[in-house]
Amino acid sequence: MAEQKIFAGPRIRRIRHSMDLTQTAMAGELGISPSYLNLIERNQRPLTVQLLLKLSSVYKLDLDELRGTEAANAGALKEVFSDPLLAGEIPSPQELVEIADAAPNAAIGILKLYRAYKESLDRLSDLSDVLAREGHVTATSAAKLPSDEVRERFETRPNYHAGIETAVTRFHETLSPGRDLGAALRNWLKKEHDISVRLLPLETMPIWRRRYDRHSSRLFISERLSPFDQLREIATEACLLELRDAISAEIDALGFSGDEAARLARFELARYAAHALMMPYDSFLDAAIRAKYDVDILRSRFGVSFEQAANRLTTLAKQGRTVVPFFMLEVDQAGNRFRQAGTQGFPHARFGGQCPKLAVHSAFNQPGQIFVEHYEMPDGAEFLGIARTLEGPQASYSEPVRRTAILLGCDFAFAGDITYGEAVAGKVQKPIPIGPVCRLCERQGCFSRAEPPVTRPLGLDEMVSGMSVFDFQ
Repeated sequence: MAEQKIFAGPRIRRIRHSMDLTQTAMAGELGISPSYLNLIERNQRPLTVQLLLKLSSVYKLDLDELRGTEAANAGALKEVFSDPLLAGEIPSPQELVEIADAAPNAAIGILKLYRAYKESLDRLSDLSDVLAREGHVTATSAAKLPSDEVRERFETRPNYHAGIETAVTRFHETLSPGRDLGAALRNWLKKEHDISVRLLPLETMPIWRRRYDRHSSRLFISERLSPFDQLREIATEACLLELRDAISAEIDALGFSGDEAARLARFELARYAAHALMMPYDSFLDAAIRAKYDVDILRSRFGVSFEQAANRLTTLAKQGRTVVPFFMLEVDQAGNRFRQAGTQGFPHARFGGQCPKLAVHSAFNQPGQIFVEHYEMPDGAEFLGIARTLEGPQASYSEPVRRTAILLGCDFAFAGDITYGEAVAGKVQKPIPIGPVCRLCERQGCFSRAEPPVTRPLGLDEMVSGMSVFDFQ
C-alpha cells in the first residue's frame, strides 16, 4: 500500500519563525539544503519519515503538532462558503485546504465571524416574529438556499392546490382504478407511455427510491420501500407525466426565484398529487368525517401508510368545505425538522413546533405508539397534538433503522370532532404549557428550556438561583 504523503509547509514555516531561525540555519540543523527546505515550506515537497524523526529529535516536537486542525477548519470553511450569501464565490476544495493550512488563525477568524452572522440572523428572525405578532411589519431578508426557499413558500400558505386537485380528479376518473390503484397505474404507464415498472433489490438500487430509465422505458422502484411507498413512487411518476401542465401552472403561480427551486417544488407538488390520487378528495374527506379523523382507520380503508393519511389530512382546506384545520410537522431523533404543512399555513407564530416538551420528541422512546396531548401556549391558545413514530425504508441487518416522528395537530376547539379528543376530554390534568421556541418563550422555571429568551434580560441576582438552565428577569 502506498504511503500517504504529508505536506505541512506552512506549519514548518510557523515553527521556524517561532524559533527565530532562518531557512539556512534550520536546514543546517536538519541536514538538508536551504533550497529543499524552501520547497517543503511551499508544499512542493512532502515530509519524509526521516525528516519527521529529525524534526522530533532536534526541536523536541510532538509530531501531533504537524497535524494541526487544518482538516477540520477546511471542512468548516466549506460550510461557510456554501452559504447563499457567498454564491458565485465558492472556492475549490484545494483552495479551502490551502487557506486553512497557510493561515489557520485567519481561517478561525472567518469561522467566528460566520457563526456570529448566523447567530445574528437567528435572533433577528426571532425578534421579527415578536414584532409581527404585535402588528409591526418587518422587512428582513437574507439569501436563501433553493431548498429553504421552497420549504418557506410551502409552509407559509394553505396546503391546498386547487388546480392540481382538479387535474387529479380527472386523472382518477380516467384510470377507474376500483380497489387496485397500483395495477391501474401500471397498466396506464404501459399503455400510454410504454413504461414498465420493476422492483429492484438493494444491491442494484442502493441510494434511489425511484429511477426512470428513458432508454429502456422502465421505471425502477426500490424493494426497500414499503408497499405503500412503492405505490406513492409509481403514482408520483404518473402524475409527473399526466399532470405536467397543472404542476407547471402552480409553480409559476408560486413565483420561485430560480430553476433549482422550481425543480424542487415540482417534486413536492408531484408528491402532493400522488397523495391526492391515492386518496381522492371527496371520498377521503367523507371517510375522515365519518371516522372522526382516525388516521388508523383511514390508512386501512385507503391502503396507505400512517404518514400518508396524516399528510392528506392537512390538504383538505378547500374553499366552501368545513374541515378540521390540521397542521403537521415531522422530526428526526436529533430534533431536526424537515417537513411542516398545514391547511392554514403552519402556525409558526402561535405554535412554533420546537418546544422540547412536545410528545413528538418523546415518541421515539415507544415506537409505533400514538400519543395524544393537550397543549397551551403562553398567549392562552390551546392545541391538540397526536404524535407517532414512522419507519423509513427497510434497512439491512448492518444498517441503523431510519426512524422519524410525526406530530399532527389542530386547534383544541376541534377536539370534540376528532376521535383523539376523547383521550383528553374530561381529564383533570391541566394542559401542558409549551412555547413556540425557547428563544421566544418567557415561561420561567421551565426544566426543558434549551436557550435563553431574546426578549428578556438574563440573570436574576447573586442571592437567587432559578430552576431553569437559563435564568432571566
